[in-house]
Amino acid sequence: RLVAELDTSPGDVVLDVGCGTGLCFDGLRRGVGPGGSVIGIDESVDMVRLARSRAEGRRWTNVTVVHSPVEKAQIPVVADKALFCAVHDVLQSYEALRIVFEHLRPGARVVAGGGKYTTPWFFPLNMQVTALHKPFVRCFDGFAKPWSRLAPFLDDFHVTELALGTGFCAVGRAREVMPPRPNDHLT
Repeated sequence: RLVAELDTSPGDVVLDVGCGTGLCFDGLRRGVGPGGSVIGIDESVDMVRLARSRAEGRRWTNVTVVHSPVEKAQIPVVADKALFCAVHDVLQSYEALRIVFEHLRPGARVVAGGGKYTTPWFFPLNMQVTALHKPFVRCFDGFAKPWSRLAPFLDDFHVTELALGTGFCAVGRAREVMPPRPNDHLT
């Protein structure tokens, strides 16, 4: 669903932020066609190895994988679209978002999605959500509204909650001017 929401077009340049093993590459490549490109970014050595192996094994010459924390990534392009799939920690980092948005054209379509806490009164489900995401999330701060750091970077922003409120899909367009750095402990 997230890849479809990105609404890629032939020739687009897409950032797959926190690409992991490259599971979204195939759908993204189909959208951008042979004239477009996909730039995956991930800090995990193991994930980058698997993502590169996936791209090389399929002879995808228009997929590049950057091994770096997003906050320090040297992104070699200005992109038309960005995908944030299941990357809660990245979405909570102003520096990571700043780096990505510095490499997006104004008006670039941005889609983010992943897990989240549902309503507080449904605490048994939230306990299961925590257990499910614990291996992949460093800090659960902001897990009730994971898009809250992303929203100020976007115009035409909207969120759809999924799976009894335990998931979300956020969509918007990159603003021309970046928001100021927040003054709190989540930066």
